[in-house]
Formats: sequence, C-alpha cells, structure tokens
Amino acid sequence: MITLAASSTGNCRSAGFVSKRLRGCVAEGLPMISAMAGSSHGVMIGPLVAAIDQGTSSTRFLVFNSKTAELLSHHQVEIKQSFPKEGWVEEDPNEILQSVYECMERTCEKLTQLNIDISNIKAIGVTNQRETTLVWDKETGAPLYNAIGNKDFITVYSTRPWQSKKTYLAMFSVWLDLRTQSTVESLINKTPGRNKNHLKHKTGLPISTYFSAVKLRWMMDNVDEVHKAVVSHRAMFGTVDSWLIWCLTGGKSGGVHCTDVTNASRTMLFNIHTMDWDPELCKYFGIPMEILPRVRSSSEIYGLMKSGALSGIPISGCLGDQSAALVGQMCFQDGQAKNTYGTGCFLLRNTGPKPVMSEHGLLTTVAYKLGRDKPACYALEGSVAIAGAVVRWLQDNLGIIGSSDELEKLAASVGTSYGCYFVPAFSGLYAPYWEPSARGVICGLTQFTNKSHLAFAALEAVCFQAREILDAMNQDSGIPLTQLQVDGGMTSNRLLMQLQADILCIPVVKPSMPETTALGAAMAAGAAEGVSVWSLNPDDLSEVTSEKFEPQINPEESEFRYARWKKAVQKSMNWETTELPSNGNGESSIFSSAPLGFYIMSSMLMLIGANYIAVILEEGVV
Repeated sequence: MITLAASSTGNCRSAGFVSKRLRGCVAEGLPMISAMAGSSHGVMIGPLVAAIDQGTSSTRFLVFNSKTAELLSHHQVEIKQSFPKEGWVEEDPNEILQSVYECMERTCEKLTQLNIDISNIKAIGVTNQRETTLVWDKETGAPLYNAIGNKDFITVYSTRPWQSKKTYLAMFSVWLDLRTQSTVESLINKTPGRNKNHLKHKTGLPISTYFSAVKLRWMMDNVDEVHKAVVSHRAMFGTVDSWLIWCLTGGKSGGVHCTDVTNASRTMLFNIHTMDWDPELCKYFGIPMEILPRVRSSSEIYGLMKSGALSGIPISGCLGDQSAALVGQMCFQDGQAKNTYGTGCFLLRNTGPKPVMSEHGLLTTVAYKLGRDKPACYALEGSVAIAGAVVRWLQDNLGIIGSSDELEKLAASVGTSYGCYFVPAFSGLYAPYWEPSARGVICGLTQFTNKSHLAFAALEAVCFQAREILDAMNQDSGIPLTQLQVDGGMTSNRLLMQLQADILCIPVVKPSMPETTALGAAMAAGAAEGVSVWSLNPDDLSEVTSEKFEPQINPEESEFRYARWKKAVQKSMNWETTELPSNGNGESSIFSSAPLGFYIMSSMLMLIGANYIAVILEEGVV
C-alpha cells in the first residue's frame, strides 16, 4: 500500500515565490485577480516583467514582480485550430497575433483595477510552441499560409476551469499533422544508407516531420503563394516567436526579424556547434538563407513595442516553451532536469556548455543562451507520447472515471496495481524505443483486478515511461540524476508525484507556483542587458517554497516493478502490421492474410483430395 509523504521547503530553488493567499487561489483554479484584490494595498511592487506565453491551444499574458517572482495578474485567450484534411492541423497567424494584443490589453486593465501602475512593466519576454512554421510577405505583412502546427504535447490534465473538453480535443490533435511524411521520405532517400540521423552531428535531431525545415520545404513545394514570394524575395520564414516579435516591433514598418537559439535549434537548419544557420543544411533542404530570421541570444533587447498600452517597452527575452520551463525551474546547473507532465511528457536535462549526442534515442538541443556574450547551454530531451492523455482515455473511452480528479481517489483507494501493468502505446512507443508498430497492452489481469487497480496502473505507466527517459539520459550523460523538478497539469495529482519519486528512487520537487514556462521567459527578459531588473545570480534568486516527494519504497521493490513494466513493454512490440494488400480493385483479398490464406487453401486441397479418393474408391467398388 502506498503512502503519500511530502515536505515543504523554503530553500529549493525551483520556481518563484508566491504568497500564501495566491497559492491557495492557484490551487483552487480561481482567477488571479480575485486573489490579489484587497491584498495589494500597502505592498511594495518592484519592477514588473511580463511574458507572452503562446501555445497551440491558447495565448496568455502574465505579469511578474521581478524581485519576488510573484505572479500578479494574467489573461488567457483560446486559439482555434483548423483541420483542412485528415492529419492536417493549422492555425491562423493573424488570430494568434490578435490574441496576444487582447491578452495584453485585458491584463493591463486588471492591473489597473489592482492599483498597479502598468508603467512599472520594464520588459516583455516571449515563449512559444516550438517548430510551428509560418511564412509571410515582408512587403504587405500578410501571412502566406496558415501556421502548420508542431507536435507538442500540451497540458490537458488540468484543474483549471477554463480548459474544457473541447480544448483537450484540439490540443491533442495538434501534434498529428503528418502532411510532410512524403517530404521526409524523399529527404531520407537521398542520404547515404537512408539514414534518418544523417544530419544529427550538426543539428542534434533526426530527419522527422516534427521539425520546421521539413514543413517549410512542404510549403515551398505545395503552396503557390509561398513559392512565388520566395522566388521574388518577399518571403520571411519564422517560428511563432519570430512572427510575434516582427509584428509587435513594427511589422512591415521596420519590424525586427529574429529568433533565439532555442527555437532556431528546432528547425534542422541550425548548427548547434557554430550557433548559426548552416549553409550546408539550408542547401540540403533547398531553403534560401535570405528568408531566415537573425539568430539572437535568449536574453537581449530585440526591439520595442510599437503600439498598444505597452508601446515603448522592450521585448528582451525569447525561449521555446520547454527551454523556458527549464529556466523557470532554475535548472541552471549541469545535471539538473525538469519534467513537464501534460498530454505527454517533456523531460529536459541540462548538460552544460557542451552538447551531448545521445546514443539512446534522445534529442540534443540548445537549452538557453542568457545574453549575447554568455555561453550557450545544451540539453538532452526525451518525450513520452501518452501521459495525461491516458486519463482522458480512461474517462472518455472506458468511462471508469468522470473527471481527472477521480483518478487519484480511485487509485489511492487500493494503493497498488495488484500486478497489473498498462502500456499506453496507443500510437506506438516514443523515446527511447521509437517503435511505431507497438500498441497498447494491459498485462497481469486476474479475476481480482478491478477498475481501481487499472487506475493505479495508468498512473504508474506515466512514471515508468519517465523513468525510461531518465535512464537513457543517465546513460548518455554518465551522471545519475539526484532530483527531478516537475511542472505541468498532472503535477496536481499528489499520488502521481509520490509514485514518480518511488519509481525513480530520487526526490521529486514540485514548485508552489505552476507557471514555470512564463516565468522562464520573464526571467530572460528581465535579466537582459539594458533592462537588468532581474538577477539570475544564484545568490540573488528568491527563496521559494516547493513540495518535495521523497521515495517511500525500497530500491529492490522499485526495480522489481520496473522490470515487470519492461516485460510488459516487450509484449506491446511488433503488434501493428502493414495493411492487407489490395486484390487490384481497391479491396483487400482474404488471401492476403497468410494464416487465413493457408487455412483456406489447405481446406480446398483437402476437399479436392477427399473427392478424388472418393472417386477412386467408387471406381474400385464398381
């Protein structure tokens, strides 16, 4: 039987300080403004720093106190996705931009209601969905095509009231945009030995539909407006951060066309060693370098806001969302790691100033570069496809829970899976296996097994998958992790956090303030040269409160359960086979199935043989 044991600590630097009243409000999912009302009078408000958090499902604008990292107010607007064809997911770049302006205006109104002067906002940072690809006309400022979404696993397991089931469906669909598969296949076909890792020594990435260069190549090949603009030297390419910064700093009237190193490192056009666009990579993909944004550090003044209530304020921080979470968790030391629990999981481990090339199925990426003259830091990254999504599966497909909150209660009621193991490989296994033929399995069922045991097994599955990523990282880096920082919607499940600590055999630390991604962007903006209102010196970082989950089982039991999980994973392998061949009329033939075909053919031969023998016997009798 599992027991929950967590301690609060004031010296674990994992996120910014949040007042007791505000923490209670966050835990209850209440609007931030109601928490601050009545408590801001007489409180010294230091310089403020804002962050734009632009994700696949929504845009948010958040304002922090740079001296305490306290979240003062925010506003959120949902983003629509369109699905023009099966497997295609797109977003309107203009809608994304307008959502940013709306969030800014509404947040400023809330701050005014709280008697907080918006002139105290000294800088703005940007964090964004990575890999999502845009192309626009630099002369008109108009997008030439919808943004082609990335495959990010956005948080859907949430206690926040503004995240509806409809939002979940849209978020889960975003990562399914597979239109570039044929482009990827043609690119791999021209590599020596058809090696998908042919470019990994420069990019840290495999050739995949995931990354921006492939999507840009698809646009140039399939969208006439994009092709014409490229030929006539009018096209600009960028990820969401580039589009927003260009528009907010003036657009066609002198807007700054740039990106930061973390977003650039996810395009497959960026050399993570030279820290710049690579001519050979651009030639490989057939992409002219003139359309690319200038690569900047993650913390410097890119330009000034040109309109709205915040006109004149510098935009001075930019980080891809997972890198922003790493910074927001203050994982600045080599070996520190964070795991974000959403629809899937993203686990990033800081590997310091030298990139570590994975031999165990992980990605090598740029973690951050916090200043023009500061060194870049790198990270190993691993992703789990199904984490919070398994909760929705139990709720919507099986109906054994009515909400995500019920899962924890159901699992806690038994405190064990009773030998049941659940491998949620609904669409294959991702890192470290990368096995698309795998499918979900539930092993170890007995007559005693009930829905509570299955609920427990589902939570364990999330933790086992995270351990597999962490084991791969430990092997690649050679240094075992001693503590894991966590964030994301699923961290509200305390049983899950305790299970994670038990299965990893190391402490799991959850910050009291959940907005670590936006916090990371704000920290980068506030620390920029010329702004300098947020010190990133370890001695200057605020004392913070966190919840630490210590392992409560012995390592032998943990290893036994993990070994059983690995056995279950093997059962899920090689499950999916290719589709049945067609009989020439577009229909599958029964003979295309080898076992069925053999059965039918052998049965026919037996019938023929029986008839033949019957005739012989009949002739003999006659």
